[in-house]
Amino acid sequence: MTIAAKPVEDLSEAEAVEELTALADEMAGHDARYYQDEAPTISDEAYDALKVRNAAIEARFPHLVRENSPSLRIGAARAEQFAPVVHGVPMLSLDNAFSDEDALEFDARVRRFLRLEEAVRYTAEPKIDGLSASLRYENGVLVQGATRGDGRVGEDVTANLKTIAEIPHRLAGSGWPEVIEIRGEVYFRHEDFAALNAAAEAAGQKTYVNPRNSASGSLRQIDPGVTAGRRLRFFAYAWGQISAPFAETQAEALALLAAWGFQTTRETETVTGGEGLLAAYRRMAELRGTLGFDIDGVVYKVDRLDWQARLGFVSRSPRWAVARKFPAEQARTKLEAIDIQVGRTGAVTPVARLHPVLVGGVTVVNATLHNADEIARKDIRVGDTVILQRAGDVIPQVVGVVLEERPAGAVPFEYPTHCPCPLHTPLARDVQGEDAEGNPVFGVVRRCTGEFACPFQRVEHLIHFCSRRAFDIEGLGIKQIQAFFDEGLIREPADIFRLARNDEKLAELRQRDGYGETSVRNLVASIESRRTIALDRFINALGIRHIGETTAVVLARGYGSAAAFLDAMDKVAAGDGEAQAELDALDQIGEAVIAAAGAYFAEDHNRRIVKDLVDQLTILDAEKPKTDTAVAGKTVVFTGTLERMTRDEAKAQAESLGAKVASSVSKKTDIVVAGPGAGSKLKTATELGVQVMTEDEWLAMVAG
Repeated sequence: MTIAAKPVEDLSEAEAVEELTALADEMAGHDARYYQDEAPTISDEAYDALKVRNAAIEARFPHLVRENSPSLRIGAARAEQFAPVVHGVPMLSLDNAFSDEDALEFDARVRRFLRLEEAVRYTAEPKIDGLSASLRYENGVLVQGATRGDGRVGEDVTANLKTIAEIPHRLAGSGWPEVIEIRGEVYFRHEDFAALNAAAEAAGQKTYVNPRNSASGSLRQIDPGVTAGRRLRFFAYAWGQISAPFAETQAEALALLAAWGFQTTRETETVTGGEGLLAAYRRMAELRGTLGFDIDGVVYKVDRLDWQARLGFVSRSPRWAVARKFPAEQARTKLEAIDIQVGRTGAVTPVARLHPVLVGGVTVVNATLHNADEIARKDIRVGDTVILQRAGDVIPQVVGVVLEERPAGAVPFEYPTHCPCPLHTPLARDVQGEDAEGNPVFGVVRRCTGEFACPFQRVEHLIHFCSRRAFDIEGLGIKQIQAFFDEGLIREPADIFRLARNDEKLAELRQRDGYGETSVRNLVASIESRRTIALDRFINALGIRHIGETTAVVLARGYGSAAAFLDAMDKVAAGDGEAQAELDALDQIGEAVIAAAGAYFAEDHNRRIVKDLVDQLTILDAEKPKTDTAVAGKTVVFTGTLERMTRDEAKAQAESLGAKVASSVSKKTDIVVAGPGAGSKLKTATELGVQVMTEDEWLAMVAG
């Protein structure tokens, strides 16, 4: 989990940039250990806490969402023992709300987007604490069942799901589409979970900590017979791919799911407006202890499905739904040690090692203390009794220290001044600017100054390079990368592709323990399959600070080809003002990205690494936008107040028609759509002779 030195509302923008960078670094490492090696070093809840902290910062600084955010990741990677299932429609995660204010803001946000004066009706559904699953029915017959996986690709657990009595093998009634993916939650009732633990204890086996993790493990058994003996249940509450619409509202859809033979949550109700959301939350909190199964909050969904479609999605979450979390739970435990970890950008993070403690049904053993300022501010010492808190059942955090229980001889933690790597290079803070007196203002994160000379950073860069959202090279997890690095087989990305065609090295590899002909053949095939790569994945894989998955997509679309991107980055690094302005004009790109890209490509070492990598690859051009519309290929800037659509709708419309949407006006801008209140952008457009039109003129042109 991530513990912040300051409340989010007190962060400066510079501090927010630093913290978002540190969060991305830490989670990249956790992703590699969890997704590729199946050897996580923190609990799921601690991982979720990192995502929630990141989301809170992004909510306050929305223009910083361009960074490689945990909000762009969904679920977990597919386990190799199960066949992959590509979801017809991605299984997305939900944004979170933790207070009445958050719930009311969700309602206000929906009405603002839709430009509604009337109150909005919502369904309020219990948020089941289980494992998400998707069931594909064709002509009413269950043909496939899958876990959520990473949201795009799940695990084929059809045989296991068919053992759950509450999942019909054939839909009842009528009116169902020819093809429909029913989605819901696999869970344990409390009495069934207690029986499972009683049986395990009687057999002298390990008991289970909580129902949710037990449900996940039970569903993902190799032997369906084991799953069948676990008394799993299933609630249906959503759908994915459908061959035809089947309802007009969320409430109507849930009623149809029940008519087709599914269990739905009887506690679900339809409410109106923000006050209705608050009342539903209070009722659900009162019912929580009487349900007989675990819930960790309430899910609010806009009831009208046509409004859901209009609201659409942002990043990896729907705008039309949010999960309202229940209050925090606390526990005390002993801080046994503080370790130091180094991320791929050199960020040094202190990690608290805790005596295992159950907090809200989950065992917590690790906590990320985040930085030296956090440790000093709370005066956290090894040996202290600390108070842990999990807000909304998923956010572990250190609230403070129980001073009266501090052991004699406990001394303040002495934060290291040098990296724990063998080079023992000094740690330094980034300079964020100057104060009123001209003194430097430093960020809170300390970084190893060794860069690629630091083996921790090299390995972490390689882990990021092979990760799922970058090159996605199966068979190169953290253990393999570390071993290959230590032995000199892989030192930089291009070495991965050289290894795949080095017969001498591959022959040596076949002689090692754990490797054989099949293992080596699979590894080579996995590497070779990635010699052709999408431009955005290539950019993301480079590991440039502030350039993650979302920003990489923006850059790929903006430049179109690898040659154009790399040429532009060389110019940015050389201080070419026109190239920097062109980069700055791209949507969601700001000074942090410009500075990071310039610094990265200014290093001869980095440029050589990139060149050697490019020589091994075929990098696909970005997907070409539409070319047969009136605005195809044009760069458009929206400014002022739009009256017939929201800014988000306008941007989405323009991009769907093949236009590029920029955030600033330059001589490369083709059209400025100006509404009431347009200011400096309209002035700049006039001075540059850029075409200016009203919102009505824009809509008439794109409709024509």
